[in-house]
Amino acid sequence: MGIEIPQNKFLILDGAMGTVLQQRGLSPQGRPELLNLTEPELLDSVYKEYIAAGSQVIYANTFGANGLKLAKTGHSVEEVVGAAIAVAKKAAAGTGTLVALDVGPLGELLEPMGTLSFERAYDLFREMAEAGAKAGADLIVVETMTDLYEAKAALLAAKEAAHLPVFVTMSFDAGGRTFTGCTVASMARTLEGLGADAIGLNCSLGPDLLAPLLKELCENTRLPVIAKPNAGLPDPVDGHYDMGPEDFAQALLTCVEAGISIVGGCCGTSPEYIRRLTAVLEGKKPVSRHYNNTGLVCTPVTPIRLNGVRVIGERINPTGKKRFQQALLENDLDYILDVGVQQEDAGADILDVNVGFPGVNEVVMLPRVVKKLQSAIAVPLQLDSSNPDALEAGLRVYNGKAAVNSVNGEPEVLERVLPIVKKYGASVVGLTLDKNGIPKTAEERVAIARRILQAALDHGIPREDVWIDCLTLTVSAQQEQAAETLKAVRTIREELGLQVVLGVSNISFGLPNRKLITQNFLIQAMHAGLTLPIINPNQTEMMDAVAAYRVLSGEDRECRAYVVRFAAESPAVQAAPKADALTLGDAVIRGLKADAGKLAAKALETEDELSLVENHLIPALDKVGEDYDKGTAFLPQLLSAAQAAQAVFEVIRSSIAAKGGVPVKKGKLIVATVQGDIHDIGKNIVKTVLGNYGYEVLDLGRDVPPETILRTVQEQGVRLVGLSALMTTTLPAMEKTIRLLHTMEEPPVIFVGGAVVTPEYAKQMNADYYAKDAHQSVEITRKVMG
Repeated sequence: MGIEIPQNKFLILDGAMGTVLQQRGLSPQGRPELLNLTEPELLDSVYKEYIAAGSQVIYANTFGANGLKLAKTGHSVEEVVGAAIAVAKKAAAGTGTLVALDVGPLGELLEPMGTLSFERAYDLFREMAEAGAKAGADLIVVETMTDLYEAKAALLAAKEAAHLPVFVTMSFDAGGRTFTGCTVASMARTLEGLGADAIGLNCSLGPDLLAPLLKELCENTRLPVIAKPNAGLPDPVDGHYDMGPEDFAQALLTCVEAGISIVGGCCGTSPEYIRRLTAVLEGKKPVSRHYNNTGLVCTPVTPIRLNGVRVIGERINPTGKKRFQQALLENDLDYILDVGVQQEDAGADILDVNVGFPGVNEVVMLPRVVKKLQSAIAVPLQLDSSNPDALEAGLRVYNGKAAVNSVNGEPEVLERVLPIVKKYGASVVGLTLDKNGIPKTAEERVAIARRILQAALDHGIPREDVWIDCLTLTVSAQQEQAAETLKAVRTIREELGLQVVLGVSNISFGLPNRKLITQNFLIQAMHAGLTLPIINPNQTEMMDAVAAYRVLSGEDRECRAYVVRFAAESPAVQAAPKADALTLGDAVIRGLKADAGKLAAKALETEDELSLVENHLIPALDKVGEDYDKGTAFLPQLLSAAQAAQAVFEVIRSSIAAKGGVPVKKGKLIVATVQGDIHDIGKNIVKTVLGNYGYEVLDLGRDVPPETILRTVQEQGVRLVGLSALMTTTLPAMEKTIRLLHTMEEPPVIFVGGAVVTPEYAKQMNADYYAKDAHQSVEITRKVMG
């Protein structure tokens, strides 16, 4: 059975399941999904109350019913999901209420932040989707995601495993980013492009704080938008949420004004909340919305709006580059990453990625290079290949919204590539040539551009995702063609309103002083309407021309970027440093693991191990931590820097061992997730970061009894303990652990953290410190241990 999303009225979802079950006696240590097998009557009563309150869609009790979380329960995914859907369908029988398979996060970080591969995540989600479809779910909801990559894996799996509508909602903080740094715009364009039927926000915040984020979301998608907020914020002492049903329903009206049309509740809500919400929305209709149709490509943390000149870096390409060709043949992905980093540092907005070379299997190599680049690079990628299978392989593992380079006016090419572009929600570059070659006149190129645009629209690709390459020919051989190219650029920009691409450096091939010709042509092309020049951003002259144009076009407001680039104290702008000029600190900051290891080994030729740590490694990690605190770096950068630091420590350990020494640790501490809480992502991040500052971290895992923590402190003589909790219901266990540790004659220093812990409650529990994140954990550890 499918679902028709109303166009002029609201679709009412249900409220929370987990917090309602806890109120009705579910132990914090219990796994809610197993109630489908043991207490179906309890679930039936909850479903019926939501249906009576007005819910038109109920979420089956399957949030954590994936293969990872069920692995040690003795029950299969198909068994648990099948039972869950059956209970919900029985409760909904005869009411017209639809049943959704509820799919939550897997509980592990995906690569490159963690060790779980994208492919493995996809398989786990596909297993759930197949079980849900087989059991008769009416739709699939993917919810509470903080990692866009994980959301993509779940959405792809749902779409490919079941012919059902798929809703996707993610969880953001009040600052407009998820836990992993994803922006609202990146989420919107990526998930819409991948074929979600509705997208939205759930959990983490109440409706009042969610409203401005929902407004931004509505401006960045054409899809129906979902709001499923919490009942305000929880009290860490008793878990009580601070917004009652009436206040919740009234506050949600601000979300309605933002443009949402699908509504429900998340943590802390109950059937009474849905009853009040249904009453408040009675007789109301969704408001009209304004969609910002400016083109956009993105990574999770970096949305690039195409509302000005955006530089595409050309250097990840083997053509005429022997060292790059060698890297491809030898699988030297670290060299390719270095080339990408240099271009990003030089100011490229997008990186073109071409791995086509004789002897290289593009279908295998392109996704490998994509994964490598997105492990340390924040700007979007343009996948450049004539092989449709390679393009699909690369797009499948790309995290965000990419561009594809390219198609042309040949119908056969368009039919092979455009369906792939549509499936993965990419932008596409259309070359103005066909089987007759490159037309000599601008008019003929524009005619091909029109054909490409129409074919894209016929395949469901939005106009803003179509880019046209008017083709740059070598002026030394066909001098008159420069003028024709510029004429085509102007026409396509003015008449079709499309983004225009040019491989600018082709213009000067075979001439002396190539940079002068290339720069002059670039300037003329930008004034004719070129928006996406493909250039070498490491050539200062090219980036200078772009900086000047952005001032003259008004894009660089108040000339701020230009002044920074050409500030009086640095009158000569130098090109970005080459790879051999990279410092050890830079390598750690950028997360360049291989470079960091090599540079550490080289540094040990003139410095000792302690100097390496104190003078290079720690300052670099501090810089990343400071940027993280300021909101200019995010979790992926924090963890990639930690991984690069780990490579340095491996070199240091090997060096000390070769001298017959024993690695010296600064101090030993314990970290643990408290009893009853099975969430450990935050704790694992703290462990990783502290380990790379040189501390010995004893990780006791999750769901750790207070007695185990006390015994380990006593046996190991530990001076510092870090406790984590994500669930309000497990805060008493945290408080009990602190009380038990304080019975020691010389208790350790204790710091606490986690999503539900506040500074006030940390003090009330008699913890010594509150750590809001991994970087603050480092500061606390330094203060205690030095």
